[in-house]
Amino acid sequence: MIAPTPDELKERIESTIPGAQAEVTGDGRHFSALVVSERFAGLSRLAQHRLVYDVFGSEVGDRIHALSIRTKPE
Repeated sequence: MIAPTPDELKERIESTIPGAQAEVTGDGRHFSALVVSERFAGLSRLAQHRLVYDVFGSEVGDRIHALSIRTKPE
């Protein structure tokens, strides 16, 4: 299994959540993401985070060992 990169996660977030801008850091197993999107407006923090986690599905906890998310409406 090829380890994911911060750039891969950034590209996947930005291509899946329309208009999102992401900054992702990490070491191949543990990642931190700041995601800004107008899509988050009016959503609870939990719902915002769910949108980001849904990008990766079952990969979180497996291929992506840990993903810390911060979200902000645009």
